[in-house]
Amino acid sequence: MKSDVVKHGIAKAPHRSLFKAMGYTDEEIQRPLIGIVNAKSEIVPGHTQLDQITAAVKSGIRMSGGTPIEIPAIGVCDGIAMGHEGMKYSLVTRELIADSIECMAKAHGFDALVLVPNCDKIVPGMLMGAARLNLPTILVSGGPMLAGKIGDKKVSLSLIFEAVGKVQAGTMSLDELSEYENKTCPTCGSCAGMFTANSMNCMSEVLGIALPGNGSIPAVYAERIRLAKYSGMAIMNLLEKNIKIRDILTKDSFLNALTVDMALGCSTNTMLHLPAIAHEAEVEINLDIANGVSDRTPNLCKLAPAGPHHMEDLYFAGGVMAVMKELTHKNLLNQDIITVTGENLRMNLVDVINLDPTVIRPVDAPYSKTGGIAVLKGNLAPDGCVVKRSAVAPEMIKHSGPAKVFNSEEEASMAISNEEIQKGDIIVIRYEGPKGGPGMREMLSPTATLAGMGLDKDVALITDGRFSGATRGACIGHVSPEAAEGGMIAIVENGDIISIDMNECTICLNISETEIAQRYAALVQPEPKVKTGYLSRYAKLVSSASTGAVFK
Repeated sequence: MKSDVVKHGIAKAPHRSLFKAMGYTDEEIQRPLIGIVNAKSEIVPGHTQLDQITAAVKSGIRMSGGTPIEIPAIGVCDGIAMGHEGMKYSLVTRELIADSIECMAKAHGFDALVLVPNCDKIVPGMLMGAARLNLPTILVSGGPMLAGKIGDKKVSLSLIFEAVGKVQAGTMSLDELSEYENKTCPTCGSCAGMFTANSMNCMSEVLGIALPGNGSIPAVYAERIRLAKYSGMAIMNLLEKNIKIRDILTKDSFLNALTVDMALGCSTNTMLHLPAIAHEAEVEINLDIANGVSDRTPNLCKLAPAGPHHMEDLYFAGGVMAVMKELTHKNLLNQDIITVTGENLRMNLVDVINLDPTVIRPVDAPYSKTGGIAVLKGNLAPDGCVVKRSAVAPEMIKHSGPAKVFNSEEEASMAISNEEIQKGDIIVIRYEGPKGGPGMREMLSPTATLAGMGLDKDVALITDGRFSGATRGACIGHVSPEAAEGGMIAIVENGDIISIDMNECTICLNISETEIAQRYAALVQPEPKVKTGYLSRYAKLVSSASTGAVFK
């Protein structure tokens, strides 16, 4: 056992004495030591119940002959961090989480890991750290919150952000906004739509690193506790069979994840996180693969913000496994990949059926024949940019318009609030990328305000930053190279015509080569926005969004 380095033999008597200082018995010390990485905190709604999940995992481990050892992980609530300086600290924590798991597991000789995350950056951060270590590993998240309800309408976080725009536009009262505030988020868990947190929890299930049900079982259901116990039992089975995380995170499993990503219409942030996890697992995937997968994958689901359904609806329809079963009818998945059940995907899907074709469309009757996410390329984004095509109004799939350029989210938000944006405009927000932000902020506030003001069918938004999974509309992010690295987005000027075609996957700044050369010759990069602390160090190390914004 790997843990022998901290407990076996005469030389380790001092080490064993320290275990005994914490109350561990000889019997516990002799068993496999299973690290449980718990993101529990009292600042993230998806994390408030993770102590219960962790306790259930511990029960499963003990029932199967292991010794559970809980360690912490940090996590930022993207919703609370949204729209201010705090959002700069969201994506950057992904690397901190990965680093901390590597440090704790290596320092203490764990034999295997159980990851207990929820929410946006915590899921990929934990998987990245575990992939470095290549131990037997399983993930069990805290699960999604239930949707809120106002009248007969289900609501989730994206709608209250849009409600702010409606108040500003004079179409909603403050009393109505207060009702949204009080009823939108009725339980703990990750926010109820197919936002980034739930997207990544679903992707973990598809990758095979989490048990079936991980993506969709609601946080407040007892079934989530049972899933955690089964996960604790499963990690002991993985350890016994010596099935390690990189045995599961293969090229085929990532291709499956991209395929289901397109079918579900997940957050655009999966296009950052899947390449980053693959990088740590020493598997090569990139944005160039995404459009090929999208071209052959039908979009089967429209969960909020793209449509009326929520995670609980996906759960009752059969969950992620039912989506995967539909895709197998067109041979779109590799079913021979191994999973944490100890069986291959084919065996996991034997008894699965689609229980609600109104939530999960049959593969022969999809919302569209192509996937929910598209990667656009052109002179404005030679290395690519990303849009959640399934959440874009049909009239904005192909659009040309004049640019209105802003060097920060705050400048753009002020212009939107001051009604300076006209129908047909293309808002360009730059210097918000991984390096220029720094931290590549999500920008739900301006996009939701536009939607709330009724402009989501008339205005496009392009940025080298990111959008929340809760964003809908013609919102194109991850423009690469970013402005801070001299990308073309740095030389866009007010009034320039930009052409977008999401079917042809193109994006073009319509100025001449001579004009481009003249503008680059005159370009002066602004001073870094942050010059001290972790963000400054992050900006020096981080790579392009097109490669997952991993450290160089």
